[in-house]
Amino acid sequence: MATLEICCYGVECAFRAAEAGADRIELCAAPAEGGLTPSAGMLEALRDTLNVPVFPIIRPRGGDFCYSDREFAVLKSDIARVREWGFPGLVTGVLDRGGHIDLPRMAQIMALCEGMQVTFHRAFDLCCNPLRALDTLTQLGVDRILTSGQQENAENGLTLLADLQQRSRGPIIMAGSGVRLSNLHRFLQAGLTEVHSSAARIVPSAMTYRKAGVAMSAVGPADEYTRRVVDEEMVAAMKSMM
Repeated sequence: MATLEICCYGVECAFRAAEAGADRIELCAAPAEGGLTPSAGMLEALRDTLNVPVFPIIRPRGGDFCYSDREFAVLKSDIARVREWGFPGLVTGVLDRGGHIDLPRMAQIMALCEGMQVTFHRAFDLCCNPLRALDTLTQLGVDRILTSGQQENAENGLTLLADLQQRSRGPIIMAGSGVRLSNLHRFLQAGLTEVHSSAARIVPSAMTYRKAGVAMSAVGPADEYTRRVVDEEMVAAMKSMM
């Protein structure tokens, strides 16, 4: 049976996803940034409390995946905390200036993650040569690669996803970005054994007072009185299809 990983941006969503049948949780903060390292409070709230594995993302900032020495030190410190707290795996990735896997830094990461599963995240989709990147990540011993097939969404990247699936002699190829109930069958038919989805719906705020004209987001217009949460019915339906 294929594996369904659900991306969760809060503890309530993680519980909903697990209860609805998700096989694994990717725990993130900052959805507008595409996922950043969750807070210590989020991590502590989910330590040993769910019946499915929780993999925190370790990403110190938004933007690209080529980090300064200080940023890389933060990344390693967060990995050490996640390992100390007993999480079974994590999600991370580092590139060099040329768009290749940063082999020396990823080797340090793999040493820090001994005994944990490592998912290389969608930094893979910014690599200049995905086949070379696959070889490098195989050499490093990475467990899986989360990728959209280097397209804006995974459905458009199915050709590369299927090619990576056939070529891989190590990492599991996990499709992510735009995977939903309506197109899930395409990834399963392509032979992919793991998929990643946010399975989200929009819900209104519980607040009755609404202050107009003030937004907390610095990036474009924002509605502070709606938010995205995991849709339990969608998670259950996706898992049933799988």
